Amino acid sequence: VQLQASGGGLVQAGGSLRLSCVASGRAFRTSPVGWFRQAPGKEREFVAGIGYSGTSVYYADTVIGRFTISRDNALNTVYLQMNNLKSEDTAVYYCAAKGTNSGSYYTPSSYPDWGQGTQVTVSS
Repeated sequence: VQLQASGGGLVQAGGSLRLSCVASGRAFRTSPVGWFRQAPGKEREFVAGIGYSGTSVYYADTVIGRFTISRDNALNTVYLQMNNLKSEDTAVYYCAAKGTNSGSYYTPSSYPDWGQGTQVTVSS
């Protein structure tokens, strides 16, 4: 599965962005997907995850109530709606396809396929 993330940019604190992750291949439609982020000097961290049907969703504690993950399998796309952005949300955001239900949503090593990342910068 090839993934391409987009939608990042520069936004003021309190603002919103919507990230998109477009995938090639029908296998994406049966794959759980996650969003991760990595800030300079920090490890890559889990942000949100979604099951293949969109029914099951998972969030990092730091984004609960502010971020929403969703997917449209007809368009092979997963979205991350980010509201009330904070300066600490500044990072490169990556989408990743898990392939199967095995492994933890929260662990990067559970995801074999990754997109190239999109930069999100929140100014305070």
